[in-house]
Amino acid sequence: MLFLGQHGFEALLARELQADGLTVVETGPGWAGAEPLPGDAVPQSIDELCFPHLTLLAPREIRGESVNALAQQLADYFLESLRGERIDAAWPCVFREAAEIPGLGRRAAGVEKAFHEALEKKLRRIAKLAAPDMPRGSGKVRGLFVFFADFGRIFAGREAWRGGQQRMADDPLAPSRSYLKVEEAYAVLGREPAAGETVCDLGAAPGGWSYSAAKRGARVVAIDNGPLKGGALDNPLIEHRREDAFKYAPAAGEVFDWMFCDLVEEPHHVLENLIAPWLQRGWCRRFVIIFKFGRTDPLALLRTVRAPGGVLAEHATGLRIRHLYHDREEFTLVGEVARRG
Repeated sequence: MLFLGQHGFEALLARELQADGLTVVETGPGWAGAEPLPGDAVPQSIDELCFPHLTLLAPREIRGESVNALAQQLADYFLESLRGERIDAAWPCVFREAAEIPGLGRRAAGVEKAFHEALEKKLRRIAKLAAPDMPRGSGKVRGLFVFFADFGRIFAGREAWRGGQQRMADDPLAPSRSYLKVEEAYAVLGREPAAGETVCDLGAAPGGWSYSAAKRGARVVAIDNGPLKGGALDNPLIEHRREDAFKYAPAAGEVFDWMFCDLVEEPHHVLENLIAPWLQRGWCRRFVIIFKFGRTDPLALLRTVRAPGGVLAEHATGLRIRHLYHDREEFTLVGEVARRG
């Protein structure tokens, strides 16, 4: 199995895989390879992993000295794997390359072009249905997934597991880059705020997350002593309350559809003194939370967050924890609050 993550976090990716019982055999910039499970089985806990963005489940390693050699071997592999399979709709044909290797992107683009030319000669109809982008969302997907570990070494697989992470488009009215994180979090959760819903944004300034919800028509209560900026400033759908996020509480009987929280605070403090009361008291229905791990061991923090009997285990459903494409030394939690009673 080949696990792709964010460049610079390979050590954490490998540690997480090892903690999950997998045997890591190799790492590179933005990736880690692990021994396959018997029968190429999918790990039962794959959807609980935080640091992988994309996992090639049973990839074949292909080596070649030239663009044409790699493209021809890749075409042969794909055509062989198609036996007995019918493709009638668009299918993902995704090429990725290891980060920080100068010129590797050009090599990958050259092989991709040569592969498509070879495929068109053999199966023009199927070649026309190829889509270069990864489908949005999480879960298992079938197509062709190609990763360049180096100029002469690629991994190719027909099945992959998506964590849901993806690069998002910026908005010139968004007051901060944190806007990109909440936009990406919606893709992981598979749901986003809608017109008429209510959002409480704890630690809102300068308002990237509040703006993201308001542009969809949701009504936002933005809690922060700091100022709002950009598209969040004077937005008719955003009520700015200059209060401490840790001290704020909804009115009696008030339940927000969403709770947002992206605070630059020690994560255990946030979990115990903010997240716990919100979930235990049922003050929201859904949440998007970021924990900054900074000096904290992120794997130990993950264990705390997921601990049986902990606040999230007891009060959250559909919990997903991801190191997003737009995350730095932090990870993002999305989920729903379990109904009480």
